Amino acid sequence: MEVILLKDVRGVGEAGELVSVADGYARNYLVPRKLAVAATPAARKQAEQEAAARARREQAQREAAEAHAQALQSIELVFAMRTGESDRLYGSVTSGDIAEKLSEKTGEPVDKRKVLLQEPIREIGTFPVDVRLHNDVQITVTVVVEPEG
Repeated sequence: MEVILLKDVRGVGEAGELVSVADGYARNYLVPRKLAVAATPAARKQAEQEAAARARREQAQREAAEAHAQALQSIELVFAMRTGESDRLYGSVTSGDIAEKLSEKTGEPVDKRKVLLQEPIREIGTFPVDVRLHNDVQITVTVVVEPEG
């Protein structure tokens, strides 16, 4: 039986896909749980329209991310932090701190989960930090940590 998936189903497919599954699986599991609908001509047409709308949204998001990347490309973030002996920081510079500073500089919100910082910065220096603005758009910003005062 051919069905159109309404939600992602592990091992079967992603939302919006037309898949062929066993009749019983579709009747007894997928359809009652509203994970899929039968692939009627009307349902196929609606799925195509939703796929086209999803593609337009994705394209608009990618273009917005590329424009945001142009604004962030040459930004250098400077953090003045308290230091102890041997230039170790008392605290650390986290992805949340970097996202907050980026938001201040550009005026556009940046989610801290998009800052790809492996571990917090705990020493003085200059560090390249990757920021993923979209699945296809990633930039590198320079983070400078200097002693306070």
